Amino acid sequence: MKNLLIVFHTKSGKTRQMADAVISGATQEPLENVSVVVKNTFDADARDLLDANALILGTPENFGYMSGAMKDFFDRTFYEVEGRIQALPYAVFISAGNDGTGALTAIQRIAKGYPFIQAQEPIVCQGELNDETLERCSELGLTMAMGLEAGVI
Repeated sequence: MKNLLIVFHTKSGKTRQMADAVISGATQEPLENVSVVVKNTFDADARDLLDANALILGTPENFGYMSGAMKDFFDRTFYEVEGRIQALPYAVFISAGNDGTGALTAIQRIAKGYPFIQAQEPIVCQGELNDETLERCSELGLTMAMGLEAGVI
């Protein structure tokens, strides 16, 4: 069984809606060999990363950066998994009030150190959330889960 770990933080609910769409996509197909594990950033830990075969991260943009909760997740897990995980495919979604660039750049920089390897294009929702963005989030979850099951990520 392969594990797809989805770790996200939300405060206002916009990122939660995006996460729900990602989760829906990841669980819509009856995948026999993929387990989807969903954790809030405060509940996710190093063991979750060690057990994961792929990862999806979701965060709001706060002050032009990822949420403090997402940064806390990275701070609490980096040294605990350093040298203990293989390159882990990942994807990211961001709900941005501005352009999301600062949050995305910071996550990508940190991801290189784990090492995580970007498996899908990031989804950055600038401004209001719409059906098109939610559909893209659903496709992201589905693509990661199916790619994991097929062994291509």
